[in-house]
Amino acid sequence: MDSSRCNRRQFLGAAALGASASASPAGAAPRSVAKAVNIADLRRLAQRRLPRIVFDYADGGAEDEITLRGNCRVFETKHACYGGTAALQLALEWVRSGSANGKKALIICSDIARYGIGTAGEPTQGAGAVALLVSDNPKLISLEPDKTGIYSNDVHDFWRPLYSKDAFVDGHYSVQCYLDALSGAYQQFREKNGGMTTADFAALAYHVPYGKMAKKAHRQVRTLEGDATPDASFNELVGSSLTLCAQVGNIYTGSLYLSLTSMLATNPKNLDGQRVGLFSYGSGSCAEFFAGTVTPGAQARVKSLGLEKLLSSRRKLSIAEYETIMGEREQLDQRPVTAQPADEFRFLGVDAHRRTYVGPSRAALRE
Repeated sequence: MDSSRCNRRQFLGAAALGASASASPAGAAPRSVAKAVNIADLRRLAQRRLPRIVFDYADGGAEDEITLRGNCRVFETKHACYGGTAALQLALEWVRSGSANGKKALIICSDIARYGIGTAGEPTQGAGAVALLVSDNPKLISLEPDKTGIYSNDVHDFWRPLYSKDAFVDGHYSVQCYLDALSGAYQQFREKNGGMTTADFAALAYHVPYGKMAKKAHRQVRTLEGDATPDASFNELVGSSLTLCAQVGNIYTGSLYLSLTSMLATNPKNLDGQRVGLFSYGSGSCAEFFAGTVTPGAQARVKSLGLEKLLSSRRKLSIAEYETIMGEREQLDQRPVTAQPADEFRFLGVDAHRRTYVGPSRAALRE
């Protein structure tokens, strides 16, 4: 049977036909397909019979992923730049509680990080997204459940009205809100963890709306610790986390995780088994300082992706090209659908208020 052309029940049932009929303890797989009474029984039979890599491939929604789309909790979390971290913390609790039962959570940190031409925020804008795969067997970093500090406050420092494609920000006020939130979250972190300091971390990554904000953040943290020369440790502890951010710009909710990626990709030190600190901030506001231990081999995995080379392959736009693109986006939501063959995932236009997309070898998808 071709697993890419059958549904999950058919595949697991077919795989289970070859399962051994040895006695099973209570709660384990039934002895034969004939005694299976639900999908869970078929799944356990298939899991016992198939090689691990084959089972995981089918169980995750092989090939066209029809079963994957139909068997997931899919929802959005929004809280300015903290939204991705909010989703991450939900996923971590789900995995740690045992409710995941070996399954994984996929988090997509994506946002619209644009500012109008001539605005103060224009030089900081960027475009990018980060995907986080959360499991009980992490390949990059193991986040520590007891190593976290949080802070929230009701402030109006940054917002995007429903009528606008661009965000509005009270710049100086937002910087102060960020620093206040960092102070609150970091102080709670220290109180809960025996007075830990930045000396207990091999590296740090902050939310980075622009590079200088990370320097202000680090200065704030070190000053709270009583450091008379707070900038002295910046390059060693924070510098590597800004390498990719400086090339991409602000991507809002994915910013912290781009910083973490940059740290793993460019830090000259061996971070295997070392603790790193992470700070996430979302205007409005909510913030969290948390910690994790770098998984051995994580740096090699990230470096093998060749992210710096990928970024260097981009084409630089002229000012005229950039301004033309910025102007055209104003009418983007009114563009009619013009179906065309595509070699890659592509936006086609708007039909009856629905954004329509097409990708290689699959029908158009609608939001």
